[in-house]
Amino acid sequence: MEQILILRIYKTIVGIAGILGNGLVCVVICKVSAMQTRTNAFIFHQAVVDFLGSTLTLLQSEVPLPDPLPNSSLGIFICTIWNSNFVLFLLFVISTFNLLSLTMERYFAIVHPFKYHAAFATRPWLKLGLIFAGCWLLAVAIKSYVAVIFEFPNGKCVARDIPGSQVMGILTAVMQYALPVVVMFFAYIRISVELKRGAARVGPAPMAASSAPTTSNDDASHSAPGMMESLLKARQNTFKMLLIVFITFVVCWTPNQFLFFMFNAGWVVHDKWYYLLSVALVATNCCVNPVIYAFKYRQFRNAVQDMFGRRQHNHIDQLNSISLRIKTNGAIKILKG
Repeated sequence: MEQILILRIYKTIVGIAGILGNGLVCVVICKVSAMQTRTNAFIFHQAVVDFLGSTLTLLQSEVPLPDPLPNSSLGIFICTIWNSNFVLFLLFVISTFNLLSLTMERYFAIVHPFKYHAAFATRPWLKLGLIFAGCWLLAVAIKSYVAVIFEFPNGKCVARDIPGSQVMGILTAVMQYALPVVVMFFAYIRISVELKRGAARVGPAPMAASSAPTTSNDDASHSAPGMMESLLKARQNTFKMLLIVFITFVVCWTPNQFLFFMFNAGWVVHDKWYYLLSVALVATNCCVNPVIYAFKYRQFRNAVQDMFGRRQHNHIDQLNSISLRIKTNGAIKILKG
């Protein structure tokens, strides 16, 4: 249980919000067929991992632990796995690598579309599964170092002195934070440049004069540019949403990774209030993504409306209005005839 009352309240709120928000994202993607795309598969995986991370944050905040720790296997587990935040940060790092994978999926889809389509031409869902499995395996390989940092001599949980721990700790910080941030940063720059080029190539949509009749040939000539413009706008919307997700990730993770770096440089921080606050800030990253989707991801908002029936009712009203106009026009023609 979290001993600092303010942090306990904050982590409890974060945990509950993360469970509800990420649970909603998972349900929407599963229920609405229009959301079942490759990009949204990464978002679904992100929501599942963040759901688990939010659940564990809530449990660590509210579940009381024995004090002192029992001098048994339970005490060893609490010290090396629970108190060390091994499982919690394992989920956080999996979320990081999934965000990296999602960014690179968008990078190849926009910057190298031919390579992207060739890569997913056969068995796309199997390849997505392998990518997700790779996120988990890589995270386990990196965070296994955390599981051996602490030891439990004579019933006390203390940080042990491991030969080469400074090098391993710095390497861990680079692999789980610095390297993904650098790769995603340059990927977003490249995507931004490519989207601007695409906008310049498409240009503004052609506007037909109101007094001129529209022929079927005109419709055919304008349909392709219109589709390209719609695709470009959809990509720009997704890009803006993911960019906000990336910026939020950097804000939430940077303080904790700085303190983790200082810990491996010899500064004891794992039981300080500011380190605990940094862990709570990382946990915040698990609950904030659904909020970003709700405000910045148009496809997700539409899917939520579809699931709750609002858009369906709008479509029915539109169809009824069109049907009424057709019947009215037909009646007028009959009277004129």
